Amino acid sequence: MKSVIHHIIKKALFAKYLFIIITLLANIGTINAQSGYNIGQTVSDFQLKNIDGRMLSLSDNRNVKGYIVVFTCNHCPFSKAYDSRVVDLNNKFASKGYPVIAINPNDPNAYEEDSFANMRLTAPSKGFTFPYLQDETQEVAKAFGATRTPSCFVLKKEGDRFTVQYIGAIDDNSQDASAVNKKFVEDAVNNLLSGRPVMVNNTKAVGCAIKWKSF
Repeated sequence: MKSVIHHIIKKALFAKYLFIIITLLANIGTINAQSGYNIGQTVSDFQLKNIDGRMLSLSDNRNVKGYIVVFTCNHCPFSKAYDSRVVDLNNKFASKGYPVIAINPNDPNAYEEDSFANMRLTAPSKGFTFPYLQDETQEVAKAFGATRTPSCFVLKKEGDRFTVQYIGAIDDNSQDASAVNKKFVEDAVNNLLSGRPVMVNNTKAVGCAIKWKSF
C-alpha cells in the first residue's frame, strides 16, 4: 500500500514540475520582451531603415513635441484593422507636433508578408505617409518592451530627450472602429498638448504576438 501511495506522490510531483517547466519555457520570450520602458523613462535613440531606404532616428526631427510610436506589421489581422486608425492619428496630430512613426518588429522568416520588400509595397495602399521602419535586429522592440502588434508608445520631447508618457492599445475596440468608446492614444496626446499629465497612461495592447527570431 505504501509503495502505491509513494508512486502516486512521485507522479504528482513529476506532473507539477513538468507543468512549471513548460510554463517557464512558454513565457521566456514574453518575459524578455516585457522588461522594457516604464512611464516617465527616457527612450534611447535608435536608427532604423525606412521604406525609402533612409536611416531614421527620433532626433532627426527637431521641431516635434513628441512621437506616436506604433509597433505594427503587415500580416496581423489586428494590425490591418488598425491601419486606417493609425493614419488618422498621424493626420490629426502630426501638424500639432506628434507625428506617427510605425515600426515593423517581426521576423520576416516567420511571415514573408513582413519582409522589407513587402513593407515597401504595402505602405502606399495602407495610406502610410509617415515613416515605416524595419526593426531588423528586433532590439528596438525589446528595448521598448513591445510584445504585440499593434502596440503604441506616446513619447514626449523634454529638452534633448524623449520620455514615455503612454503605453498600450490605440483604443478599446480592436474589431470595430465605429464602436470605439475610449481613444487611449488620442486622449493621451490631447492631455500632453493641453499641458496636463496623461490620465490613462497604461493599457493592455491587443494584437498578434511579435514573431521573435530564434537564434
